[in-house]
Amino acid sequence: MSGNRTKVLIVEDDPKISRLLELELTHEGYETHRSPTGEGAVEDFFTWSPDLIILDIMLPDIDGWEVAKRIRRLSESVPILMLTALGETDHRVKGLRIGADDYLVKPFAIEELLARMEALLRRTTVANREMIKVMEVRIDPFSRQAFVGDAEITLTKTEFDLLLFLIKNAGRVVSKDTILQNVWGPDFFGSTGVVEVYINYLRRKLGEKGKYIHTVRGVGYTFKEKP
Repeated sequence: MSGNRTKVLIVEDDPKISRLLELELTHEGYETHRSPTGEGAVEDFFTWSPDLIILDIMLPDIDGWEVAKRIRRLSESVPILMLTALGETDHRVKGLRIGADDYLVKPFAIEELLARMEALLRRTTVANREMIKVMEVRIDPFSRQAFVGDAEITLTKTEFDLLLFLIKNAGRVVSKDTILQNVWGPDFFGSTGVVEVYINYLRRKLGEKGKYIHTVRGVGYTFKEKP
């Protein structure tokens, strides 16, 4: 999340609907970002790291089902709430089987949308209390503890946030700009050199397991067992 604000990605090609959702959610205290296409939504998911996705099925390029498939390959936990004018049971079942968490048929009441979002976010908060493990490195996002094997390592807030972001994106190459946006936040205006400094801090604190943080020259960093 960005500060204390929950980030919601709105994937909707109808500008009137997406703008309405943006206004209503912003009024409720959410931080929003709008994606009018499916391909753009997948890219925005990776670069913006939303806490919840509102996903329309009918999009101008790839449909919402394909978007949900691709996002589920990147994250098993981010809640996906699908919107559609299609009310048939088989469409609802297809969306849920692909990986959507809930389904809302247009037209809908904003109050119902907000209630469904809140329920999904509550479930995600509970799920995020579980330990995340990649190789021998474990992180507890709820208690903000990190372990290498059975030994706890002491990390600063920024070091912890950086390690958590790398582990959540394990196996993917993330750019310095993407790391800055998600760890330091959109209001940080310093140099990307700070990322390299903190990567070195993390490698030292992880000891032998610091080798899992690989530098991809000219691109960024990735957390995985082998280069």
